[in-house]
Amino acid sequence: MTTAVEASAPGKLFLIGEYAVLDGAPALLTAVDRRVHVRVESARDGRWSLTAPNLGIDALDLGAVASERPVFAADIEHKLAVFDAVRQEAETASGAPLDATHVMIDSADFARDGHKLGLGSSAAVAAALYAALTHAAGLSLTRPALAEGAIRAHRRAQNGAGSGGDVATAVYGGLISYTRDTDPVALKWPRDLVALAVITGTGASTPDLVGRVRDYAAREPDTHARDIARLAELAETAARALAETSDFLDLAAAYFAALCRLDDHAQAGIVCTQHHALADLVANAGGVFKTSGAGGGDVGLVFVARGPNEQAVRQALAATDAQIVDLSFGAAGVRIDNAGTMAATQVR
Repeated sequence: MTTAVEASAPGKLFLIGEYAVLDGAPALLTAVDRRVHVRVESARDGRWSLTAPNLGIDALDLGAVASERPVFAADIEHKLAVFDAVRQEAETASGAPLDATHVMIDSADFARDGHKLGLGSSAAVAAALYAALTHAAGLSLTRPALAEGAIRAHRRAQNGAGSGGDVATAVYGGLISYTRDTDPVALKWPRDLVALAVITGTGASTPDLVGRVRDYAAREPDTHARDIARLAELAETAARALAETSDFLDLAAAYFAALCRLDDHAQAGIVCTQHHALADLVANAGGVFKTSGAGGGDVGLVFVARGPNEQAVRQALAATDAQIVDLSFGAAGVRIDNAGTMAATQVR
């Protein structure tokens, strides 16, 4: 394998389409300028190892054959799920077992004050690690092939859950419309629309929240189907709504209302008391608040038109304990940052 390969991939934010995307509706997502950094290096000692400081893992010895690694305590096994799935997918792509490798994963950008922000760190890890391992194995995968493999691995790590939208965003970057198991469509951000990410809690488990909604679907299939149908109906209009800021603001407000209805029925914890308070605060200043992604304690979104209302919204948020996360939207997708040269290479 190449002596050392470094790769990175961005985080993501769901803008519109949460939950409905799991049932085939399109979702609107953006990549953000927080990146996971992965380094893979040939192991001269012939043994696999993993260092991931943000997971509390330091030079964990995985043995000479990673597919036959030792069994660890349950908490470590949980942390290794994405690594195992990606390594397996990379071996399948290469058609042979991978050489023993030292792997370092840095996801520090995806947390603040020790709390995860809900920017899709595991999806970004899947994208960057898959790109690094396949590149080190001598493969030159296209962006669609990278997305397909990374999505498959990430989904396996989450026991089949997840739409793949977060991984697709990590691979392709930019602003995209994504429908499950299809290539995303690149979109342009409207100049008059401002979006802010706001901390709303201390993090939430996407599989747990999705699992509660699935339990609701099993318990009350007809009501669940109506709730998802409403979300899907709105999600179908997202790409068109971007053409007019006022249309998009109306859509965001309607989508949040539909998420609240779903959560009222499911009792999943998607929307919390703080979300409702922020929604009222932002609405009074001329903007729209909605949860992002699975919801819970992850970051929320504020949308507002540029101009006086933007200033009013920022002042209203500053007067509370709501914290705006400094993020830029439309970040570049997965890339090889170093493979024996100093130049970053954008995957095609």
